[in-house]
Amino acid sequence: MGKILMIGTKAMRATVILSTVFLHMPLARGQSAEDFYKGKNIYLQIGSGVGGGFDIIGRLFSRYIGKYIPGQPLVSPQNIPGGGSLALANNFANVSPRDGSVFGIFNTGMVLTPLLTPSVVKFDPRKFGVIGSPAREAHVLISWHTAPIKGIDDVFKREIISAATAPGGAPFDYPLLTNKILGTKFRIVKGYRSSHESRLAMERGEVHAIAGHGWASVKSDYADDIANKRINVIAAFGMKQHPDLLNVPLFTLGKSEEDRQLFKLMYSRQVTGRPFMAPPDVPKERLDALRDAYARTVKDEAFLREAE
Repeated sequence: MGKILMIGTKAMRATVILSTVFLHMPLARGQSAEDFYKGKNIYLQIGSGVGGGFDIIGRLFSRYIGKYIPGQPLVSPQNIPGGGSLALANNFANVSPRDGSVFGIFNTGMVLTPLLTPSVVKFDPRKFGVIGSPAREAHVLISWHTAPIKGIDDVFKREIISAATAPGGAPFDYPLLTNKILGTKFRIVKGYRSSHESRLAMERGEVHAIAGHGWASVKSDYADDIANKRINVIAAFGMKQHPDLLNVPLFTLGKSEEDRQLFKLMYSRQVTGRPFMAPPDVPKERLDALRDAYARTVKDEAFLREAE
């Protein structure tokens, strides 16, 4: 009788706890997106350091997207650098709130990190809420005008010191792959917190080049340097030539079908572009609201003028 009473008491306690949980769930999940976001300060987190292309894009969106989110919350940019967006991705999977108050822009290669360096990954990108990506990406090898590299052949003949942030970013992954498969002689120096820091290192002569810089960023950030021949666009990475880069040689895809498949996998990040995502399990109405706000932002005339 005592055992039955004890079991019954436990069952009643569990029922009360579960009832309390389910009683409160509709209040959190059933709240409209407008009611949730109204008067809030939400965060657009940027998976890189200050001053690089991802940072510039993230801050640009933060200035416009809020007016298209129901309730018009204040959207504050917040940098979470580390490991080619690894720190931000791990945060999204394990730490960040899942209520729609946080979303972010990730490094192009983040979706490949679980395949390439699984030992440091604590996330599954397939569980993130995809919001959008402003463009497909192309990547180039650029060098400072005083560097001992004037053409693509030079990277096969001598050691070329190249700046990178961390594994997962194209400036680390691409030269590593061409070294292994094509026989290039890049010496990759990692640890720079952003492409802006990599640029300063190149200007100071610490490194010769950046192998895998996003072409969209190069066009905007280095426009004067290219015009005044301080920067050389040496070669491009990808499965096919970009329309802007028809006169720039493309690295080959190796000699075998296996080589080609490895390059195809690595370059698949160019289709992903610069993805905006939300943590897992964000309520559908709020994720839809963020997606809709993103879609409306990229059609905003003032946004497009500033982006141009």
